[in-house]
Amino acid sequence: MIDLLFGPQTIWFGVPALIGTLFFVLRLAMVAAGIDLGDGADGDAGVAMDAGVDDGLDHAESSSIFKFLSLQTITAFCMGFGWGGLLGLRTFGYDLGGSLAIAVLGGVAFAWFIVWCFQLMYAMESSGNISIRQALGCEGVTASMIPAGGDGTGRVRLTIGDRQRAYGARTEGEAIGMHSRVRVTRVNDDNTVTVVRA
Repeated sequence: MIDLLFGPQTIWFGVPALIGTLFFVLRLAMVAAGIDLGDGADGDAGVAMDAGVDDGLDHAESSSIFKFLSLQTITAFCMGFGWGGLLGLRTFGYDLGGSLAIAVLGGVAFAWFIVWCFQLMYAMESSGNISIRQALGCEGVTASMIPAGGDGTGRVRLTIGDRQRAYGARTEGEAIGMHSRVRVTRVNDDNTVTVVRA
């Protein structure tokens, strides 16, 4: 197994394959668990859900999807490049040049597939044309901790009509932990909402 991934020629493909796969799986697990990935990760778990806001207030939020998408695309390219190169080298018996060509094709194909998936998800989420102003008075559940006294933002998931949306959220009181029931008391100019415990 070590030779398969870290041999004299396979190391050029094994390292990107492992790094890309581990990072991709980790990010998917965090998104599935509703963990806020934070500003340093260039996006977060709820970004795609904000795409349906059409009132002009969400330009900064909707642009975050492209940061998240680009990070996922790079990860996907590394995965496709690594596993494609290993496939060419080990399975098809190509030399390093032929395997490199397969690796690049694999990386581009997998990155394109990820872009297509996120565009599809974005289109599905944006089809509802739900204004953030409709969140006023709605109740939901926090997807990440909301710091106390308006000192930073967390995430909150709200159901508006029959659609679920995620928004940046602040609170003016005590900190609110994950998975807490909250109610929206104000819609802010920066496309966030102010919430209190429900």
